[in-house]
Amino acid sequence: MSALTAAAAEPVAVPSGQPVTLAEVLLDDAPGQAGQAGSIWVRFRFVAPEIARETGTVSYDAAAPDMDHLCETQALPYLAEHRITAAKVVISLSDRTVPFGAQDPAATQFFEAYRPESTGCMWEAF
Repeated sequence: MSALTAAAAEPVAVPSGQPVTLAEVLLDDAPGQAGQAGSIWVRFRFVAPEIARETGTVSYDAAAPDMDHLCETQALPYLAEHRITAAKVVISLSDRTVPFGAQDPAATQFFEAYRPESTGCMWEAF
């Protein structure tokens, strides 16, 4: 797993209007999927405080279009700029910063996986 520097910690506009910032981009060349060895998954990890269970105002249903939008407007241009060929793009939203792979039962996190194609991001069931 390697990390690339996130462009900026400025808020990214999303359909729900919630504040979302890019925390990090991770390259995972060993995602642990059978038949995927050597395939690169690129994980775009965003912080979205409004999805918090106790105090948030944005549900998964409202955040799902945000993740689609982030794949199209953030992930695809990033892959092109850095000349990365990815088998999968994973967009994650978390109400707080959580180190990758760490467990934080208090954190709210949403994930979606996509197959990047020339025509856009194709949603993939996890």
